[in-house]
Amino acid sequence: MQAISQDDIVRRIQAENPWWSQRNINPTYRGMKPRPYLDLFLMLMKEPVRRAVVLMGPRRVGKTVMIHHAIQALLESGTKAGSICYISLDSPVYNGLGLEKLLEYYQLASGISVKTETSCIFFDEIQYLRDWEVHLKSVVDTYENLKCIASGSSAAALRLKSQESGAGRFTNFLLPPLTFFEFVDLQGKTQELIDAEAFEDAKYGTGFIDLFSIASKISVSALNEEFIRYLNYGGYPEAVFSEPIQADPARFIKSDIIDKVLLRDLPSLYGIEDIQELNSLFTTLAFNTASEISLQELAQNSGVAKNTIKRYIEYLEAAFLIKTVHRLDHNARRFRRANFFKVYLANPSMRAALFSTVREDDPAIGHLAETAVFAQWFHSEYPLNYARWSEGEVDIVALGPEQKAEWAVEVKWSDRFADDAQRLSGLVSFMRQNRLDSALVTSRSVSRDLKVEGKLLRFAPVSVYCFTVGYNLMHGRTQQRLTGTGVPAEKPDRGINQST
Repeated sequence: MQAISQDDIVRRIQAENPWWSQRNINPTYRGMKPRPYLDLFLMLMKEPVRRAVVLMGPRRVGKTVMIHHAIQALLESGTKAGSICYISLDSPVYNGLGLEKLLEYYQLASGISVKTETSCIFFDEIQYLRDWEVHLKSVVDTYENLKCIASGSSAAALRLKSQESGAGRFTNFLLPPLTFFEFVDLQGKTQELIDAEAFEDAKYGTGFIDLFSIASKISVSALNEEFIRYLNYGGYPEAVFSEPIQADPARFIKSDIIDKVLLRDLPSLYGIEDIQELNSLFTTLAFNTASEISLQELAQNSGVAKNTIKRYIEYLEAAFLIKTVHRLDHNARRFRRANFFKVYLANPSMRAALFSTVREDDPAIGHLAETAVFAQWFHSEYPLNYARWSEGEVDIVALGPEQKAEWAVEVKWSDRFADDAQRLSGLVSFMRQNRLDSALVTSRSVSRDLKVEGKLLRFAPVSVYCFTVGYNLMHGRTQQRLTGTGVPAEKPDRGINQST
């Protein structure tokens, strides 16, 4: 029986690093438009801190593509080609090799000495290495001239082990599904919807765009068409450009993203024996995205113990499939016992993949629009909640440092509330109770300001709102804290609480 030789491994490493001879990454990656997250990722990579960067996120959001874009950026900045190495640990040729041994082979393949020369190495699909977190921590401690970046498709495993073993040695960087702004921009449609001069006119300060200025300049009907497409298959870069995927999103999103997490990643990581039970729970939550649920109700309907359901929800959240949002009362105070909460899909397109695509008048469109709004805000760690009491409900409430309501948003996919604002009595009551002078209400196409009982209700299309929040979080997340309208506060005295 033949064994894999040293020459086989060296040749594989050289094949994975074509820039050593060509000064460019693979043309396939070079032809793809980088996500705005690339600049933030490069900033973190270049920090002079002795830590490994762990790039994590759901499957198929473009982590490997972003790694190659980062490599191209390093090459263009003058970094020596041989000092940049990419190794994908899912290759069978690396089976059974630790990171220290891989570094030896990298030095043989490139002629670089990691002990004396500044180098940068990317370990992709690192979850294929048993006890990877121990190996990576040892490498960080041993080689002071080496910058390590690790990535993998099993997001839950990376998050868990990074938190358990990487304290002080790892920095996590989250790459979520696409924002609506990215979905539009990756297709090159931003200038189709709003001309460059108008877009620049809507900017102020350090590059933020103003929601209401954009709403008056953009083609809302055209943007709404893109918004419906985003709801159906807009979370994942591959789906944006692939007509076969758009024709059958279940084949790509369900099979390649959801099923691999539910049937393989989570069971192997947490020792889940009843996979069907986990799958049934996720299906229920996905169908009811943006709805209020309770552990008691889920337990009664499924016959599964509440503690088991609670653990499953934690696992699904760790895998970036869902996000839970907690309930407040009329006074914006948390309940002592969290009996009720909302669950949102991390991206609305997962629901279309599991069930069916939606049109603009589909009964589910309201909940999916609300899911899309939260999906933009999930790109930050802004403390969002919802409020519900016996006489009313508010979809989004942000609490400030003193646990007081800072702003509120009511999400609607309808214009009728702008014509009959009395239907928003719950929101007005909440504003009055918490001394909020204004609040945002999203609509289908209307932009308007109305005064109700002395309170200002500002209406803007939900598609424009998602576009604005996504853009401003990307272009200002290290600078200022955003308000409910998706723009900075008048007195930006705090930076956005960013997710790295």
